[in-house]
Amino acid sequence: MADLPIHTIVFEILTRLPAKDVGRSKSVCKQWYVLLSTQDFIRIHCSRSLVSSNQRVLLIDDLTCSVRPIISKSNDYGPSSIVTFPFHHQNNDVSILSHLNGLLCVCLNHTYELLLWNPKTTAFKRLSTPDSHGFYINNLDAVGLYVDADDDYKVLHIKRRSGVLGVYVYSREVDSWRNIPFITRQEYLSPHFNWSAGTFCGGTLYFTICECWLGGTKRVICFDVNSEQFKEISFPPIPSIGMVQGVLVNVKNELHMFASTGMFEMTIDLWTLQGDYWIKVLSCPPIPPISLSLWCDITHYVTNGNWFVMTKLRKLFTIEMDMKPFECFYPVSWFRGFKGAVFVQTIVSPSI
Repeated sequence: MADLPIHTIVFEILTRLPAKDVGRSKSVCKQWYVLLSTQDFIRIHCSRSLVSSNQRVLLIDDLTCSVRPIISKSNDYGPSSIVTFPFHHQNNDVSILSHLNGLLCVCLNHTYELLLWNPKTTAFKRLSTPDSHGFYINNLDAVGLYVDADDDYKVLHIKRRSGVLGVYVYSREVDSWRNIPFITRQEYLSPHFNWSAGTFCGGTLYFTICECWLGGTKRVICFDVNSEQFKEISFPPIPSIGMVQGVLVNVKNELHMFASTGMFEMTIDLWTLQGDYWIKVLSCPPIPPISLSLWCDITHYVTNGNWFVMTKLRKLFTIEMDMKPFECFYPVSWFRGFKGAVFVQTIVSPSI
């Protein structure tokens, strides 16, 4: 360490600071302000911020928007702090559609506009344009947020309207939208199929699509973010008994799916994708009967061999697991994603 230049030592120290302290450090001097604003610093700081202790839960209801930490010792939520939206809204009519590296892609429901927003820094960027790009319709459109090989943050917008069926990509680098071809089956763009939000993992953006909750076609659509090519793979081989739901999550850059089946008693299996095939990791015991309204508000928290099933405000029960340790905390229900998100506190900017 003694042989390293002072600039390198300062850089290494500052990239390990919490996001809020980086913001304060910009006011130390002009040199630090320039250093902390470079894309290299932001990229390395972000990579070192992606740890479970830096995760926060953002929850939106009719009256407030709040952020809660996760208390690792008790495996529960910590005290909440109120967040003020930096953009105009009406009665908290903000939907969280996708999240990545501290950025949230959100929709203002009263205007249908898409925005990129960093809740920690409060910076945001409107993605809507006069030529009708960047407007989102719930239950018809789908969105995924990703980073390509050139470190450009992008939004994939699948647009399904009467007379308008298409796929568009927004680039943060060039601040514009462009159309790309959708080369898998065209019927997947019809309103008969429900699309999940995109999950970014290993250079690919994944979506689940289903024809209906009870039976019907269920597939996973894969979008290679560098070649911009689509392909489809099958769902895990789970029985179609009652409601069937598959929710994707990136765990240490490996794609997993929590697949739930049942009607009054729900069974959840955890699968991981290897190549184009799903391998079952574990099965949990049948979950006791839960009302549909509560089921749609469930999140899952996995840590240190325990699987915690939680609602927005409290823990329901714990399942012990015999598997390799990994940690993740994320919204597992499709409906839950529109009321909040789990994000990592970073200094990544929604605009260049």
